Amino acid sequence: MFPNDLEQKAAALVALYTERRLTITTAESCTGGLVAGLITQIPGSSTVLDRGFVTYSNAAKVDCLGVHPLLIDTWGAVSAQTAHAMAVGALAHAGTDVAVSITGIAGPDGGSPEKPVGLVHFCCAHSNGKSIAVEKRYGDLGREGIRLASVATAIELLFEVIK
Repeated sequence: MFPNDLEQKAAALVALYTERRLTITTAESCTGGLVAGLITQIPGSSTVLDRGFVTYSNAAKVDCLGVHPLLIDTWGAVSAQTAHAMAVGALAHAGTDVAVSITGIAGPDGGSPEKPVGLVHFCCAHSNGKSIAVEKRYGDLGREGIRLASVATAIELLFEVIK
């Protein structure tokens, strides 16, 4: 289902999180649950993946993750601020050690000059207070290409936040 290199990274991630007894929650918008799906491809992933939130709509971000509607109104659903609020909200609602959030524009529609197709914001937050925010501008790789590139970035952030 996923490219072999992504499955290998996910297997290494599951092994590392299992060894460190850490748990993960995902809060996904444009990836629609693909990060959680990749992690669950790996045998033994149930020891590390607690849950995944697919919060595609703004209402879901508010209802499921506690993102303040004014934040979305001010900065937009695709913003560093919303990605951060999604990760912090996922941590709070799931009680896991780490949460990763993804919000972006996978296209082919929905882009603008300020926020083009291929713009994706990520935040990976640790319960110890550390967080990493990343903005990627992948360009128009096509919907599938943007979503898979976003999954790969999310996996890398899950490694980075526990260094």
